[in-house]
Parts: sequence; C-alpha cells; structure tokens
Amino acid sequence: MFVITTNRFYKRIYLSVNGFLIATHFGPTVLVVTIAFLLSLTQYSIFDSAKIAAAILAGQCVVGWSNDLVDFPRDLASARMRKPLVAGAVSSGALKRAIFIALSLAVVLSFIGPLGRNGGALHCLGLLSATLYNFKLKETIFSALPYIISFGAAPWAIYLSADKNPSLWLVLAFMIFASAFHFLNVVKDLESDLQQGVLGLPQRLGRQKSIAAALVLILCGVTLLALKWRVLF
Repeated sequence: MFVITTNRFYKRIYLSVNGFLIATHFGPTVLVVTIAFLLSLTQYSIFDSAKIAAAILAGQCVVGWSNDLVDFPRDLASARMRKPLVAGAVSSGALKRAIFIALSLAVVLSFIGPLGRNGGALHCLGLLSATLYNFKLKETIFSALPYIISFGAAPWAIYLSADKNPSLWLVLAFMIFASAFHFLNVVKDLESDLQQGVLGLPQRLGRQKSIAAALVLILCGVTLLALKWRVLF
C-alpha cells in the first residue's frame, strides 16, 4: 500500500511539473531564452548573460501561463486536451499563484541584474505588451503589434543596459521574425478561433494568406540577415 501511495504521489508531482512546463509554451520559451542568452553574450560575461536569461525566462513563464489562463474557457469549449488546464494537470488557482511568483521574479531580476534600470524597464515594457496580447489584443486587427513591440524591445534592453544602441538591422530582424511566428502560430487553431469570435489579424486574413504573409516575412528577414552578412564579410 505504501509503495502504491508513493508512486501515485510522484506521478501527481510529475504530471503537475510537466503541466506547468507545457503551459509556458515550452518550445517558444526555450527559443526566446536561448536567443536572449546568446545576444547577451555579445555584451556581457556568461555569468551576467545567465542572469539576463533568468529574467527573460521568468517573463516568458508569465506570458505563457497567463495565455493559458485567459484561453482556458475557449480551450475547454474546443476540448484542447493538450492544454494542461483542460487536461486537469494544473489548476487555475495554482497557475495564478505561479504567475504572481514569476512576475515578481521577472521584475526583480530585471532591475537588480545586468539589465539595470533602463534595460529592466524595456524588458517590463515587452512583458506588458505580450500580456496585453493575451488579455485583449489577440482578438483585434492589431494582434501582431505586441510581437513587434516585445521582440523589438529585447535587443534594446540588452544593448542599452550596456550603454550601447543596437543596430537597426538587428531590431528589424527581431520584429520581422516575431511577426512571422505570430502568423504561423495562429494557423493551427485558426478554425476554432473563428468559431469562438477571436478575430486577430491572421484570423481575418485566413489560413492561406496568413501562411503567405509568414513566408514573405521570413524571406524578408533572411534577406536582411544575408545582406548584413555580406557587408560584414
């Protein structure tokens, strides 16, 4: 009996931790944190870059968890069992508490770490923009705007905290690829979004036009990077 109870306990712990990880939108979160870490390495030591990455990670947890919390009624109506809240792996109350903790960490780590006052403020601006997307802007024609603002703010936060200005091509590349990701990310749930009245820019354009827009943006981003690479070498 003790062994069975212990196994059940560890299974619940595993499912809960896994649920929290999935709710962060784990793939995009790892990608964003990795990019932020690598970009930080151009200006800071590996230790300071890790501190910046920790602040970005906390912010990404806020964004991912709040997204799942806001979308819970719609996800439940569409029976999206891949969502931890719908699957019952995580409760709404637990997710709210986790969001509060992650938000506190994101703010504190931003301002006491290498980002400092200016970089920390820009990171918080990006975090606010992404959160506004979750709560309202995702349902409007301006749904791509938070991606542009949040990812455009990222290089500014890192470079400005190091008393430098990021190159225009770098900021544009962040904005372009972020916009492309927005279109591609929405496509998988586009039909159910339309049925539930979520009318962001990709939903208004439709599947084919959204994919086309993403491909054009990716092409523009790659071209920009290729031109910059050619100038450097």
